Amino acid sequence: MWEAQPQGEEADRWPGVYICNECIDLCNGLVDETVQSRPRMAPWEYELTLEQVLTSLGPVASAELQAQRNLTNWVMKARSLGATWAQVGDALDITRQSAWERFSWAEAE
Repeated sequence: MWEAQPQGEEADRWPGVYICNECIDLCNGLVDETVQSRPRMAPWEYELTLEQVLTSLGPVASAELQAQRNLTNWVMKARSLGATWAQVGDALDITRQSAWERFSWAEAE
């Protein structure tokens, strides 16, 4: 089965070109294999200079702060829906007491 001819800008670049579904599937499979076969490395596992690492610290700290604010908002949402500190702790894999110590300040605001 053949795909329709490309439309718009693609048709201008490839006039009269048709690609069969089997070829499209084959290409998609190759792309998927390439992406999956790449080793996944955390940024700190690459060879970096001290300057590159120091330059990354600020953005990483900002991301951590944003994640902490997000987590606090989710915890407060759970609490507003009636979750106990024990339930919050269980969801975060920490104790009830740890959950309360970490997030109870947000309820006072």
